[in-house]
Amino acid sequence: MAIGEAVSTPLLIDGEERRTAEVLAVHDPHDGSLIGHAAAASAQDALDAVAAAERAWPAWAALSASERIDICLRALETLAEDLDERAEVLSRENGKIRFEASIDLQVFVGRFHEAARYAAELDTPETIEGPPYRTTIRHVPQGVVTIIYPFNWPLAILAASLPHALMAGNTIIAKPPPTAPLSSVLTLRQVAAKLPPGVLNVVTGQDAVLGPIVVGDPRIKHVCFTGSTAGGKRIMEMASRNVTNVTLELGGNDPAIVLPDAVLDEATITKMALATFMTTGQVCMALKRLYVPRGMYADVVEGLRGFIEAQRIGSGLNPDVTMGPLNMRRQRDYVQELLAESRARGTEVIDGGEYVGADPAEGHYMRPALVLDPSADERIVTEEQFGPALPVIPYDSEAEAVRLANDTWAGLCASVWSGDEQHAMRVGRQLRAGHIFFNNHNATAVDERAMFGGFNQSGIGRELGREGVLGFTETQVLAMPDGEPGH
Repeated sequence: MAIGEAVSTPLLIDGEERRTAEVLAVHDPHDGSLIGHAAAASAQDALDAVAAAERAWPAWAALSASERIDICLRALETLAEDLDERAEVLSRENGKIRFEASIDLQVFVGRFHEAARYAAELDTPETIEGPPYRTTIRHVPQGVVTIIYPFNWPLAILAASLPHALMAGNTIIAKPPPTAPLSSVLTLRQVAAKLPPGVLNVVTGQDAVLGPIVVGDPRIKHVCFTGSTAGGKRIMEMASRNVTNVTLELGGNDPAIVLPDAVLDEATITKMALATFMTTGQVCMALKRLYVPRGMYADVVEGLRGFIEAQRIGSGLNPDVTMGPLNMRRQRDYVQELLAESRARGTEVIDGGEYVGADPAEGHYMRPALVLDPSADERIVTEEQFGPALPVIPYDSEAEAVRLANDTWAGLCASVWSGDEQHAMRVGRQLRAGHIFFNNHNATAVDERAMFGGFNQSGIGRELGREGVLGFTETQVLAMPDGEPGH
């Protein structure tokens, strides 16, 4: 594949590439130009993928964890060779800047190595010795696992579950996002080619066609979904018919609390801004509500204003650009709708940034925005904007800030900004979220060794770390009477 050429990707089923009569057209959110086509799987294609994964499972599950780890890590060996080409495709189909696309692909590889650290433990069962039983506790593979993942950090998010599920002994059906499937298939075809046939299958296509099979087929033993809370509810409903295991990493409405002892230097303001506007705000764990002491409010707003005014907005392939378009026009329009509603209520909204070779009439562009002191019931506060807009909200007491931060349907992440570690920890323990950051926020601050997941409607289950591996296993207890045989 040469840089800049049209891309065409197949399905990957049972170790073979499969072309289809129907295809998905993939367009550049910068200007709507055609990037390429991905195969659009039929219901029969999906059934074939499930059957292939089911056939491959017994032999894959019978290997030791160490054997599976070795095979999986060897399957990554060629990925460095065409990283630049795949990063360009990802930038073009997603809209993100080229640097972020490269990091996305590198995180995919890194998470395989992190998963291997914990998967190796599966070869050593836990034992409980002494009367009345000699008990062995094993973690055994579940079976066929479906992984459905989104467009924003597709390879990194896929790798929050794919290596863990594979190394735990499961076979996989991966469903890439319809608006950005190409870089995923270009990556996974290299990995799948080095695995036994049927261990890793990839089906691209429309949710309505594939969902009832890759989620609802009784041969599926676990569905891992990353996406919106509404999407997670639909997945959970389909999976419930067969009592299928689910891991759901869903939407967030992440609060950040700036404490009065925070150090408000340029580096801190930059961290806050990047935590909000990375990937044009399209990150589930982005900073989405900022609570600031009233006495510090003007300084924080002024610092953030300077950041947004310095942004250069355009194609992610332009090296001078710092912020790309949103992936989908309807999402851009939704964020603008939230801002318009706040303006209509008399709330001050400021935006900034310069377009560089970009036309908002053609691409999915908007300037990053700050919403100043909105009411607690404004949609920009209560809903997940998933775009480059941040409500900045003053508070008068620490108790008020904690109450407002916890007043949400979500509970994915939160952050505390303070110059006093003990003070920050006291406040952090009061926040109802699965991952609490300190003086930082968003994906760049995640400890890859720990599990990740949310409270409330931000999800079910955990990914990454030891728990991320064990989540793709069933616990089996073998209790032998501790006495003479037959007694």
